[in-house]
Amino acid sequence: MKKVRVAGITKSSVVDGLGIRTVVFFQGCPRHCPGCHNEDTIPFAGGQEMTVSQLAAEINNSISPMTKGITFSGGDPLAQPEALVEVIEILRQQQPNLDIWVYTGYTFEEVQDNPVMKVIDVLVDGPFIQAQRDISLAFRGSTNQRLIDMPKTLAAGKLVLLQLDTE
Repeated sequence: MKKVRVAGITKSSVVDGLGIRTVVFFQGCPRHCPGCHNEDTIPFAGGQEMTVSQLAAEINNSISPMTKGITFSGGDPLAQPEALVEVIEILRQQQPNLDIWVYTGYTFEEVQDNPVMKVIDVLVDGPFIQAQRDISLAFRGSTNQRLIDMPKTLAAGKLVLLQLDTE
């Protein structure tokens, strides 16, 4: 069973994707974006090491009838892609009605072949860029970051942005 390094879990967020969400913050990020709002999650040596099944169980314990989805943030979840795919596959079996979002500092073009792209609903991509900071944006911090509808992107063979009612 793979292990994963996690900084923490938030049980009821409304700022990390649509609806009430459980948010898992992975520990470790190689990007070091100036102005990162989760600086404590950057070092790979921090956080807590868990098995994939332990993490899936903790996420399942955080789910309530109000939960719409699960968000993986960080750090950068794509720094631990094999463990992330395993966790998502377990959750898809146990919680098939919940959508799954992943935040990454990489652009879609950099990670489009990563196996994680095939098992998620939304990718929030791109590094946080302080000069492009915009607090009016839904679910992201800078204007370069995109909300990508992954099922539609994979079906179309080209990048399809998530359409929000608020934008």
